[in-house]
Amino acid sequence: MEVLVIAGGARSLGKYLSIKFSEKKYKVIVLDIDENSLNELKKENDNLITYVCDLTDEKNVINTFDNIDKEYGGINKFIYNAGYANSNIITKFEYDKFITSLNINLNGYFLCSKEVAKNMIKYNIKGSIAQINSKSGRVGSKHNSGYSAAKFGAVGLTQSLALDLAEYNIRVNSFMLGNLLDSEMFESLIPQYAKKLNIKESEVKQYYIDKVPLKRGCSFEDVFNILEFYISDKANYCTGQSINLTGGQVM
Repeated sequence: MEVLVIAGGARSLGKYLSIKFSEKKYKVIVLDIDENSLNELKKENDNLITYVCDLTDEKNVINTFDNIDKEYGGINKFIYNAGYANSNIITKFEYDKFITSLNINLNGYFLCSKEVAKNMIKYNIKGSIAQINSKSGRVGSKHNSGYSAAKFGAVGLTQSLALDLAEYNIRVNSFMLGNLLDSEMFESLIPQYAKKLNIKESEVKQYYIDKVPLKRGCSFEDVFNILEFYISDKANYCTGQSINLTGGQVM
């Protein structure tokens, strides 16, 4: 059974992916800083293996992956799903929130990928690393400077990792998602988006739907379907890519 690690996998999209991949016969290991959510996830699916981990803390990340190595050996697939966003115009964007965005969306991806790569090389695994990115890593996003900057940076990191790890047959790709309208992150931003757009909170989701040629938001199932293919051997000639999943909004 292949080992798949999901960082930021206890809630929302991460929870969905953790459960779905477990149903596909992967041994799924979930990392998250939210211990309560990990406990609830474990109750829902006791096949999942969970670790409390601050993905932005280097020592914590190293220790966690050392423990995974000791307990389960080689990692075949890795998905970095942790994310954070705060919306505000640049003149009011707080620096600490900008740094938090960089830490969670970019630095954590670097720290985890480094340890995953070391593990895969150690066990001579032709592995796959996937980063959940956003269309905001493809085009700038109004009032989202911290999020967009981190996501753009992660594209460059993905390409560099792909070049570093090609000789080991380890593939690295980013997935540029459209608006996950039912995610906890998007729901938390609705008041800020309503203010930005000068519309009612109840109108925010429809506003974003109207911007998409296929006239719907990105679903958790959409993300799972594309990930299932690209982390598999069926996509073994694909690396260093930033794959759009935006319903045609960004091409």
